[in-house]
Amino acid sequence: MNLDLLPLEENITFVEYIWIDGSGQTLRSKTRTYLKAIKSIKDLDWWTYDGSSCLQAITGDSEIWLKPVCMVKDPFRQNCNAFLALCETYIYDQVTPARYNFRFLVNKVMEEAKDQDPWFGIEQEFFFTQKNGGYHPRPYGWPKEGFPEPQGQYYCGVGASNALGRDIMDSAYRAMVYSGL
Repeated sequence: MNLDLLPLEENITFVEYIWIDGSGQTLRSKTRTYLKAIKSIKDLDWWTYDGSSCLQAITGDSEIWLKPVCMVKDPFRQNCNAFLALCETYIYDQVTPARYNFRFLVNKVMEEAKDQDPWFGIEQEFFFTQKNGGYHPRPYGWPKEGFPEPQGQYYCGVGASNALGRDIMDSAYRAMVYSGL
């Protein structure tokens, strides 16, 4: 049975809250169900999670607050009202940024320099691995033993022997464009 085809009431909205945990490298998320139509980020509430489970707090004082700062369409839940909410994290006082909330600092600098028309860029790279029967996965497309040819032919390459995982990347690219990212 395909559960994506189950009809839902129009006033139900799923919002996937996404944040960076205390490792500074790992994304975490959880879904909140709103019993109302969400039209903009202003309709989203702050929410909490257990920071001790995400390397951002000690067990006795573990509530970390999620502040939605960017909302886009959810490309994974297309048959219902659904959004992704990228979030900043704050400790219990809802003022002090939690560990690895670097967006707070970047936003502060960008606001102070907004009369300067600042620019910055982000490059997203993906690294795929495949199991090779052992405990240590190898990069996708590498031979079972040894190493591939030097990168020259692969960089901005075309063809089945050079652009491995292209279908995965095209799917990710399309999902991001759909979302508005």
